[in-house]
Amino acid sequence: MFISDVHLGSKAAKAEFLIDFLRYHDADIIYLVGDIVDGWRLRRSWHWPQSHNDVVQKLLRKARKGATITYIAGNHDEFARQFQGVHFGGIVVADRAIHETADGKRLLVIHGDQFDTVVHNARWLAYLGDHAYDAAMLVNRVVTRLRQLLGLPYWSFSSWAKHNVKKAVNFIGSFQTMLADEARRSHVDGVICGHIHHAVIENFGDVQYINTGDWVESCTAVVEHFDGRMEILTWAQVLPEAPDEPFIPLLIEDRVGQAA
Repeated sequence: MFISDVHLGSKAAKAEFLIDFLRYHDADIIYLVGDIVDGWRLRRSWHWPQSHNDVVQKLLRKARKGATITYIAGNHDEFARQFQGVHFGGIVVADRAIHETADGKRLLVIHGDQFDTVVHNARWLAYLGDHAYDAAMLVNRVVTRLRQLLGLPYWSFSSWAKHNVKKAVNFIGSFQTMLADEARRSHVDGVICGHIHHAVIENFGDVQYINTGDWVESCTAVVEHFDGRMEILTWAQVLPEAPDEPFIPLLIEDRVGQAA
């Protein structure tokens, strides 16, 4: 199971959705693919409700029960990069990892911010963009609340804008190409990343590109099935009467699948 961009510590994090997802899904191997904790926002103002703590506790419980969990540091939780190789409650921190699938493919697991030229070459612009993203998330929360009052399902304004604004679309395409090139340089079959909050599974020639999405806008994760097949799962609402512990998944509203 691959999860990224939860942004715990930010008001936009949909922690309740992720907690519910983790109740219904279990895996032997879990990768946290960066930006799990949002250190940028926590430095500006402290925001850590009980639901954010519950996400951490849920992951630690899975580690205690035998799951192998690797925490790949991102740019918002870059403080974790100084702890590479260190274990915290059964969770090991790394900058990148190689995952071998059930059908023998080797996939590079990396957050992806290393290939964002804005983050690395104009850090002040990245922080400015982060403030603009906060504004978009505020609009998103207002739209979400109005749709709830009208009895409509969840819909992400920010995701819509990202998929329809030409410059955003061009950036996504450039990012995907750079990550595919990095996979080739690393002599692997594909790459699994996060960072740009755009969940997708695509082939770039001989390389498979997989982005896990996020738990701020789209509420998506990537899972590997027992035959090595990769799938994006979306969990955009909390199911009623969720069990306290995960189980071998059955068909629940066509959203639950088995993960290796």
